[in-house]
Amino acid sequence: MKLKQLLLCCTLLSWVCLNACAQNSAWPNKVIKIVVPFVPGSFTDTAARVLSVELGKQLGQTVIVDNKGGAGSTLGTDQVAKAAPDGYTFLLTDNSFAVSAALYEKLPYNPIKDLAPVTIVAESPAVLVARPGLTLKSLKDIVQFGQKNQNGLTFGSGGIGSSAHLAMEAFLTQNSVQLNHIPFKGIAGAITDVAADRVDLAIGSVGSAQAYIKEGRLQGVAVSGAQRHPLLPQVPTFAESGFANYKMMYWFGLMTPNGVPKEIIDRMQKEVVHALTQAKVQEIFAAAGVKPASNTPLEFTNLVRDESALWAEVIKKAGLKSLAAQ
Repeated sequence: MKLKQLLLCCTLLSWVCLNACAQNSAWPNKVIKIVVPFVPGSFTDTAARVLSVELGKQLGQTVIVDNKGGAGSTLGTDQVAKAAPDGYTFLLTDNSFAVSAALYEKLPYNPIKDLAPVTIVAESPAVLVARPGLTLKSLKDIVQFGQKNQNGLTFGSGGIGSSAHLAMEAFLTQNSVQLNHIPFKGIAGAITDVAADRVDLAIGSVGSAQAYIKEGRLQGVAVSGAQRHPLLPQVPTFAESGFANYKMMYWFGLMTPNGVPKEIIDRMQKEVVHALTQAKVQEIFAAAGVKPASNTPLEFTNLVRDESALWAEVIKKAGLKSLAAQ
C-alpha cells in the first residue's frame, strides 16, 4: 500500500512539473500589460505604445499599455512590483526608477529586490527649455541671474523624485543656483506650462520637448551630449555654453516583477531587441529625437545600481530630504 501511495505521489509530482514547464513554454497565452508610471504625453508613453504593437505581432498576443502616473513614478512602479510574477505584467520606466531608489527613504516596494530589469529600450540627451517670454536667452544669463536672485526663477518637473526634478537639481547644485520647484504629475504637464509662459524652465528628454522647440513654443537653451542634437541643430550643448560638467542622459527601460522565470525575461529581452530593429519603431523614435538602445538584464541591473549611487550624491549635495512615497 505504501509503495502504491509513493508511486501515486511521484506520478502527481511529475505531472505538476510537466504542466508548469508546459505553461512556461507556452508563454504568452493571454494579454500582456505594460504599465507606464506617468500620465500620457511623455516619450515613455510613446515608446510603450509603439513597442506594444510590434511585440503583439511578434508574440501573437495583445499587448496593452496602462498609464499609472503619480508620486514621481512610484505609484505605477508599485503596481508592477506587486503584480504576479507570471510574465504578463511589465513596467516601462525611465531614470526616475533609479532616482526614486536614491531619494525616498521609504517606498512601498524594494527597487532592487521586487523588480527585475529586462532591457533598456532607448536613450536620449536632456534639453533645458525656457518659456517663450523669458528674456534670459543664454544658459550663462540664466545661471548668472539665478546666482544673484535665489528662487527668482521657477522650474517644472514630472514630480518630486522624477528624473526631470533631479536632472535640474544636478545642474543647480553644480552652479550654486536655487530655483523654485513646481512639481507636476508628469513631464508633459511641466512642458505644457513652460510653453504657456506660466513656468520659467524645465529639463526633459529631447523626445518630450523637441516638437515645442521646433514650433517656437519653447526656447531651447542647451542640450546634453558631446554634440548638438540633429533634430535641434540651433540649440547649443551644455559644453558649448560653458558647462561641460553636466552630462545628464535619459534612458528608458523595461522591467518586470522579480520572480518571473528567467526564460520569460530572456525571451522578452530578445523580442524587444528585435522590435527595436523594425522600421516603424525606429521612425517614431527618430522623430522624437531618441535613439533605440538595448542591453542585457545584468547590464541593466548594474546601470540602475550605478545611477542610484549617482543620484544619492546629487540628493545629498542638493540638501533634499528623503521623502516617503505617498
